Amino acid sequence: MRTRFRHLVAVALAAVTVVAVSACAAIPTDGPVRSGQTIKDESLSGVDYRPDKPIAGSDQTAILRGFIAAGTGAADDYAIARQFLASGFAEKWNPRRGVTVRQGSPAVERVGERELTYTLTASATVDSDGEYTQAVRPTSSTLTFRFTREDGEWRIAYAPDGIILSPVSFDSVFQQHALYFFDPTYRYLVPDERWFLARSSTSTRIASALLAGPADWLQGAAVSSFPEGTQLSLNAVTIDNGTALVDLSSNALRASSEDRSRMREQLSKSLASVSTISSVAITAEGAPFSVPETGGAPEAVQNPDVDARPLVDDDGSVGYASSGGKVAELGNGLGDEIAGLKPSSFALSASGTGAAVGNEDGVFVVRGRDHLRVDATPGLVPPSIDDVGFVWVASAKNTRTVTAYSATGATHPVRTTLPSGQLVSFQISRDSTRALALIQTSDGPSLYVMGVVRGSDRTPTAFGPPVRVQAATGTAVGAAWISDSDVASVGQTPSGPEIVRTTVGGQSSTLPQPDGRATTIAGGSGGSMLLRMSDGSVVQSTGGGWVTTGVTADVLGVQR
Repeated sequence: MRTRFRHLVAVALAAVTVVAVSACAAIPTDGPVRSGQTIKDESLSGVDYRPDKPIAGSDQTAILRGFIAAGTGAADDYAIARQFLASGFAEKWNPRRGVTVRQGSPAVERVGERELTYTLTASATVDSDGEYTQAVRPTSSTLTFRFTREDGEWRIAYAPDGIILSPVSFDSVFQQHALYFFDPTYRYLVPDERWFLARSSTSTRIASALLAGPADWLQGAAVSSFPEGTQLSLNAVTIDNGTALVDLSSNALRASSEDRSRMREQLSKSLASVSTISSVAITAEGAPFSVPETGGAPEAVQNPDVDARPLVDDDGSVGYASSGGKVAELGNGLGDEIAGLKPSSFALSASGTGAAVGNEDGVFVVRGRDHLRVDATPGLVPPSIDDVGFVWVASAKNTRTVTAYSATGATHPVRTTLPSGQLVSFQISRDSTRALALIQTSDGPSLYVMGVVRGSDRTPTAFGPPVRVQAATGTAVGAAWISDSDVASVGQTPSGPEIVRTTVGGQSSTLPQPDGRATTIAGGSGGSMLLRMSDGSVVQSTGGGWVTTGVTADVLGVQR
């Protein structure tokens, strides 16, 4: 049921149909539960809204607007909002089923003697598991509210579940938190961004969501170390002098020593965004839970970084460029081999020993001084390479199949469910768990992220369902992974290049416009972005705009 609900929300937003859904990950309601201390659910954001209560003599419109406004007040399980509801309905209404972020000024219209509609423009939703979905194009949605008289006052007899917030209110009362899972080899931590109310119960909601597993679109691409069925045993994660006390159900006792280390790592990383938590202690059904301090699983890599220097092909020199134009060429003959292929695009493996190269003759796998052409199909987009060494190749004319080639040229076609259009770019994330696809459609650029599912030998076998994220407008130029959770896209508009940075599972922002025309985008070090401009110059993003690197490039390469 949870999978079905998430799928409907994602489809609705992608099709520009927005529905009212929820805002907080639900605490488990089944399985063995031990009673714990009562926790006051207080605001942690510094903003604790105190919405107005119903005013005697208010008409239906005033009651409706007051009820919507009271959605900012989560104290005592939205006690003030429930005062606007009829006594028989107040306890049935579920504010945690969803939050819709609205834009502009909603309209209230009467459709019956005791019935009003509330029409809003929604820009995003957050579901009951904390998953944020941004509407690619904000659109109108109409909700119905019914009224009754109680003690001479109008009250709402029916309202859709969930709350409605303005962008300002949403940013004040909700906070973004990354849940951390692993890639199937446990080498990398994989973020799964969620949004929860900024209250003292946040640590409980983070832990509950973590135990529930990764989002549906990441299933198969990211894994959890917790044994199946593990839940919170107590009704809350408590915090004692900076230590989060997490009591798990008996299922956790099935975990191996390595998995216990990983369980602690997942909890520690996921709860690190809570400012009041500095460490984690785990128990199982109230009893000590042994976690090895040494000799357990090695710590996974979080947010793998790249060399701070741009990777370029500049006048036949392939390597890392410094300001002033000096290029430190790739060693072991790799730089010379790439340069000899006269690349139009290339991507370097994390080890620096292999590369995927695209040119007018197709795509090549390069290892040291050897190269192998794996695909000669005309119209291929720039290739990508993952940490296993697979080179990913796709045709601009076919969004439904991407082929992964091994170092020996063995083909592994992988089907997608991407929409039709012209594929502009395709890139694998630095942790090799997700793919980013930019498509030019008749409605403009569309940007999608998909999980990469692999077999036991790490051969790619499938993609998860695509999740649409905000793309730059205009004519699509390219897209790139900027960090483990952020992507960026470039579109050329009449006024110049538009660059949009988006957190997968979060919000987007449009960067200041650089001078000139951008031809290529690549992820830089520390979450920065690199652009190659049409004059060959390479610029880098800063907090407030773009700065020149002093580097020129015939081709800007992709590091991973």
